[in-house]
Amino acid sequence: MKVQDLLKFIPKEELEFLATETKVDYQVKKLDGITMFQLLLYSMINHNQSSLRVMERFYHSSSFKMLADTGDQTTKFNSIRDRIVSMNPEFFEKIFYTLFDKFSKYFNEQDAIQRYDTTMVAISSKLVDWGMKIGSKTDKKQIKYTMGLKGSFPCHVEIFKNKEALCEDNTIPHAIFNSKAKDNGIIVFDRGVQKRKTFVKLSKDNLRFVTRIKTDVSYTLISNENITTSDLKSTVDIKEDLIIRFMNKDRQETDPHFRLIKAQIKASGEPIYFLTNITDMNAYEIAAIYKQRWQIEVFFKFLKQELNLSHFVSRDANAIRINVYMTLIVSILIIAYKKLNNINGYKIAKLQMANDLEAVLISQIVILCGGNPQLFFKKEPDEP
Repeated sequence: MKVQDLLKFIPKEELEFLATETKVDYQVKKLDGITMFQLLLYSMINHNQSSLRVMERFYHSSSFKMLADTGDQTTKFNSIRDRIVSMNPEFFEKIFYTLFDKFSKYFNEQDAIQRYDTTMVAISSKLVDWGMKIGSKTDKKQIKYTMGLKGSFPCHVEIFKNKEALCEDNTIPHAIFNSKAKDNGIIVFDRGVQKRKTFVKLSKDNLRFVTRIKTDVSYTLISNENITTSDLKSTVDIKEDLIIRFMNKDRQETDPHFRLIKAQIKASGEPIYFLTNITDMNAYEIAAIYKQRWQIEVFFKFLKQELNLSHFVSRDANAIRINVYMTLIVSILIIAYKKLNNINGYKIAKLQMANDLEAVLISQIVILCGGNPQLFFKKEPDEP
């Protein structure tokens, strides 16, 4: 699938509807929401570390003029900055969820496994008055992103800047319960979440989950299930498959029941415990589901290395929110392009997608100019 076909998943008519719905262009005559969306999209695809000056340069390029139909309009980097810090981020949030829904259905991943985890981004404390400072020997502050990855595509994000967010018990459950995608598919998260009330709420909300839990967990044994299956390809050996019930601080038994699977990692002999409320799968299937959690770590690496999630175009909170949603929007498009064209690796997919987009725009320019592109190209501003 060519990039022009991919972009049809977000037609201009739909963008116009979302712009109207979110009032993103209220009292705005220039750099409207759709143009800013196109500029951010074009910059992220074509540059490893986008900036306000890079976006200014792209805005005046012939290719972007063709993409966004901006004609002879001009702008400055400070105008782009002012627009980003004042725009309604809900416009970009709705585009993100719209694309997730469309591609999730297109690739039939509505019931795929959901993985939730967090990643941190650091910035010098001399530049910002927000964020979480970790330790007294550093001048860095941290911002925390908690994300959901459903099947191949990101499905949710939360941004945290207060110190309480250092605890995963305060962030991952918040993201899970706020996610619009939580009702279908098995939810997987790491052992950073330990509060029993989270597991209870998941079960009471009929949300199926798989996680790890500490090996010193306290519980009341309900029954010991027979291990009737084996898996030679598995990286763990299942030792016990238990039905348990947790106890609260007052040592009172609480419902519902959970399944505690005790295993041993074959390579190291280290014990590993899995916790779930799923009863219609065997223990090795549960272990295999948890192993798929690693895909979100690969996704975080992709966001940081290829889409530069760690880079802030602006340190304003509003701009950061817009930047995160745009990063996830671009990631969805690249992942879809990668899958549709059977490309190995995110880096090659992004490069090929950028080349494909440029070729499409140049061909349109040539056609518009009657076969003579020199009639269209004008002298562009000097490189900043």
